[in-house]
Amino acid sequence: MPQQETPKQDAELALIAAQRQRQTRLTALIVACALFMQNLDGTVIATALPAMAIDFGADPVRMNVALTSYLLSLAVFIPVSGWMADRYGAREVFRAAIAVFTLGSVLCGRADSLAFLVAARIVQGVGGAMMVPVGRLLLLRTADKSEVLSAMAWLSVPALIGPIVGPPLGGFIVTYVSWRWVFDINVPIGILGMVLVTRYAPNIRDEKPGKLDGWGLLWSGLSLAMLMMATELSGRGLVPPIATQGMLAGGVLFGLVYWWHAKHHPAPLLDFTLFRIPTFLVSVLGGTLFRIGVGAMPFLLPLLFQLGFGRSAAQSGMITFASSAGAIVMKPATMSALRHFGFRDTLLVNSIVSSLLLLACAAFRPDWSLWWIYAVLLVGGFFRSLQFTAYNSVAYADIPRERMSAATSLYATIQQISLTMGVTIGAAVLEASMVSMGHAQVGVNEFTVAFIVVGVVSIASAPVTLLMPRNAAEEMSGHT
Repeated sequence: MPQQETPKQDAELALIAAQRQRQTRLTALIVACALFMQNLDGTVIATALPAMAIDFGADPVRMNVALTSYLLSLAVFIPVSGWMADRYGAREVFRAAIAVFTLGSVLCGRADSLAFLVAARIVQGVGGAMMVPVGRLLLLRTADKSEVLSAMAWLSVPALIGPIVGPPLGGFIVTYVSWRWVFDINVPIGILGMVLVTRYAPNIRDEKPGKLDGWGLLWSGLSLAMLMMATELSGRGLVPPIATQGMLAGGVLFGLVYWWHAKHHPAPLLDFTLFRIPTFLVSVLGGTLFRIGVGAMPFLLPLLFQLGFGRSAAQSGMITFASSAGAIVMKPATMSALRHFGFRDTLLVNSIVSSLLLLACAAFRPDWSLWWIYAVLLVGGFFRSLQFTAYNSVAYADIPRERMSAATSLYATIQQISLTMGVTIGAAVLEASMVSMGHAQVGVNEFTVAFIVVGVVSIASAPVTLLMPRNAAEEMSGHT
């Protein structure tokens, strides 16, 4: 009898494994719908900034506040996302987040001033703060560790369609219709996402989520908001220097208060003890430096082609989409690269190659052949895609399942801070270069300096990878 039951048991296990794999891929595709909407929104608005600046009577360079206000809102509210998912269920929170993001998009499309737009972008940020980390948590809790890398690849492919479609679509809408439509296109995508989540996503929750760390939310929110506002306003002349210095000091002070609070709280909102895990530490430190450089590109490239090269929004969008197209091409090769070389060696070499291609953007000039520009952006997107997938996967390689909510909250918070810093550093360098060169308007030379600065920051991520053992996350990559 035991010999007769073994094939049946094997078949049942194989069926369970196949069902679990299908559920993982389906969950990844559902989450990717939300990421598609967010990535589409980010790339479209970057292309539309110059046109929006004309309507609002604002400086195009200072329009980056429309990007950073959204990222600021993300950074402040992401820390509570893990607890919300544990308390109310990942599916319920994820669906509500999509609804809030869609509502914020509608409000952005009705904006009649920069202040109104910023307020609407903050509403979007509240939705995005729950949408991305909770969606990722939903996926990580569905997949086995050996499936995480594959799941991340499945998650990334549809999400990368947003940056590909965004620049040309945004350029077309701005040039031939109205910039307001770049926000309205989120409405049908948001409705589709809510329907898919309701029908197919599992409602994973913690039976004993514990109490919300309210003081932690207050101290971390104040610290992040003040630090990011100080970075945004530094050197702009929008407020007196003493105000910027006060916000910077306040941000540091509240950060120290939160650090002390986290050390004495049994379940802090942002759990810094996760940094004791080498793979998580490397992904955070290296990924932060890398994202600062790459995070500046969606802001710098459309402005370079429109303000520096004098091209239309439609032409700018058709050029910048090459970077995201390269990311799509890389996805099938990601698994193979990590299996052959492992996480550490792949991240080390690829960070250098990606950063050098980012630095190459500093050499762009109006008389360059478009084919050369396409080639640099296409190849750069190819290698950046591999880097992001590797960072996003290895971060969770050694995280226990019961600490996954805390890990996704902390990782997503730092991820958004780094992207915000990329935009603010890029804008600050442009303005500083204008002042030092004595130019009344931003030109190609100012963009050259900006790309050099963010490229240097990005390449600093390479040596951080050496903090991780060479055989790190072998179970996830399949590398031996």
